[in-house]
Amino acid sequence: MASTLPDPCPDTGGAAEHTAGGPPGEPPAAATRIEAHGIDHIPDSERHGRASELFSVWAAGGINYLGLVVGGALVLMGLNLWQALAVLVVGNLFWILTGWLSVSGPAAGAPSEVITRALFGVIGNRVNNAIVGWVISVCYFALNLSAAAVAAFSLVAKVGIPVNTGVKVAVIVVIAALTLTISVYGHALIVKLYLPITLVLAVVFAVVAVVVVQHADFGYVPEHHLTGIDLWATVLAGVSLIAAGPLSYTTSADFSRYLPRTTPKRAIVGWTALGGFVPGVLVSLLGVLAATTVDMSDPQAALEKILPGWFTPAFLFALVLGTIAVNALTAYSAGLALQAVGLRIRRSVSVLFDGTAAVALTLYGLLVSNFLDTVNNVLQLTVVLLGPSVAIYATDIVLRRNRYDGIALTDESRGSPFWYRGGVNWAGALSLLAGAVTSALCVNTLYFTGPIAAALGHVDLALPVGMVVACGCYALTMRRPVALRNVTVP
Repeated sequence: MASTLPDPCPDTGGAAEHTAGGPPGEPPAAATRIEAHGIDHIPDSERHGRASELFSVWAAGGINYLGLVVGGALVLMGLNLWQALAVLVVGNLFWILTGWLSVSGPAAGAPSEVITRALFGVIGNRVNNAIVGWVISVCYFALNLSAAAVAAFSLVAKVGIPVNTGVKVAVIVVIAALTLTISVYGHALIVKLYLPITLVLAVVFAVVAVVVVQHADFGYVPEHHLTGIDLWATVLAGVSLIAAGPLSYTTSADFSRYLPRTTPKRAIVGWTALGGFVPGVLVSLLGVLAATTVDMSDPQAALEKILPGWFTPAFLFALVLGTIAVNALTAYSAGLALQAVGLRIRRSVSVLFDGTAAVALTLYGLLVSNFLDTVNNVLQLTVVLLGPSVAIYATDIVLRRNRYDGIALTDESRGSPFWYRGGVNWAGALSLLAGAVTSALCVNTLYFTGPIAAALGHVDLALPVGMVVACGCYALTMRRPVALRNVTVP
């Protein structure tokens, strides 16, 4: 039995309302109603839409302040313009994996938080969702909320309101409330809103791009020229920093599960990857270019120095809007993860719980710690878990030929085909552990340096090593996936 409760709709006497839309191929008709589905199975009769809708979902979330921060950080780390550009491209290629994970959504009619029961077992997956699904999602929510809040503080100051601690807290709460409203209403509202949000953000950032390119120093050379092992250490750390973004979306099936089962896999992968890759490269590239002429240790203040005064409010508004867009996706998935952990609460309630935790972390991040250091180190550390997790998920899709029994996946009883041994799929659990441990041995951050990284002169190989080890272990130990023995695909 699935650990979820339907959200009641006011005009149906509390009965669950199917908010996803009409027949396959037709657009959703109830974006203004709270989505009724949580982690339960989406029947074929409620599937709708086209893969192309996924582009704006991911693009709107990719045009945000954090991209500027990360792009500027590459130059601050000592890379020159072309080295930073190469890192951006390589790191953002991981969006292809995000797209590949998305294909499991229409196949199962279930979110990633449920599909991963096939990887880790019913009980094992609860632990996976608690850590990889919920804790890391809330951390990303807090990081992004911090970024939006910084921009909003400046916007508030421009209208003459003193930005004291009380005002900061109020601003953070308001931004979180707007974000959570989108997440609570759910999938249909996200699909409806994100195309216009993408267009608005694209226009604003196009103006920013023109100004930044005019001021950029295309012949920029870092004060300290990196060579040899120092250069490789920085490049690999930069790739991990960029790749942490797409790798954090191990939940990409959450946003594709309403698509018809017959939607071409190539289209799902392509539109998802393109929606993440294009803004991921372009927005971070603006951060790189800006760092060649201004100090990007404080990206917002730095960009305000070169932007026209009349345009600054629009720029600050866009930073807030973009972050609301990406955080609504994060909160949506975190709410599903909390249900998949086993809490029998409505999805809308679980989303509000996520928001409360993220606001608390945000207040700490802004009022106590250094924001830029926090971003860099948290993103680098999360790849220790996210890299192996994505690798196992992607490998499982290949092994099962993307054949998932969505109804069987909702069965949490001991008779479930995904109960395995003691509720744990040890092939997945041990592969994740092996990948995470080897990744930790190779990681190099301000907070922790693994012994292998230290022996290699602080070269961070955590991402490739963790993914290869996890993928290899899972492929060798998971030879007869349950789906291939039990599922008949129509």
